[in-house]
Amino acid sequence: MQEFSLVQKIIIWAVPVLFAITVHEVAHGWVALRYGDTTAKQAGRLTLNPIKHIDPVGTLLVPGIMLALGGFIFGWARPVPVNFMRLNNPKRDMVFVAIAGPATNLIMAFIWGGIGYLAYHLPVSVGKPLLFMSVAGIYINAILMFVNLIPLPPLDGGRVAVGLLPNKMAMAYSKVEPYGLFIMIALLASGMLGTILWPPLSVFVSLISNLFSVPVGQLIGLIT
Repeated sequence: MQEFSLVQKIIIWAVPVLFAITVHEVAHGWVALRYGDTTAKQAGRLTLNPIKHIDPVGTLLVPGIMLALGGFIFGWARPVPVNFMRLNNPKRDMVFVAIAGPATNLIMAFIWGGIGYLAYHLPVSVGKPLLFMSVAGIYINAILMFVNLIPLPPLDGGRVAVGLLPNKMAMAYSKVEPYGLFIMIALLASGMLGTILWPPLSVFVSLISNLFSVPVGQLIGLIT
């Protein structure tokens, strides 16, 4: 099967990445609004317009560099502002706000799986590019979901942990947040992040591949 140029790879990845990070962030703001915090709404961030959520480094530079290097594709958007103190029950509602992001990535991974299945029934001129885009969509949403479920503040999994822990333990654990980014960089640089993520990621991607008959494992190497 053909090799893709860097420009073609960027085109294939652009829509799935933008949707994955945009909907992820909007979900946080939407659930926060449901539980009493209007911060994201007042900031104009409850929109699917990706321009409102693009982070020059996390949305453009980092994924572009990783794609050019031919490896692990990852990125992030500008976080939607949430004032947890304005939630009806801050400690409890924080859990729902945090889990909303990974939950949307889970749903979008299945939607892209359905799109991949549909691609097989379309003319090759349309179906082939859509198939590769669906593979990118499954992959990026799976990565975002599992990365964000790592129980490390300020990741979503870390906020869930803080919300579920007893008050004293939660306060102590939340103090890790200023160092969370540096811990993630160290995990990525050491290869430990891949070691942690690969088992659940491979099982999940295989599940969607089998469910929708989309050969993610065979095709992902052509677009990374």
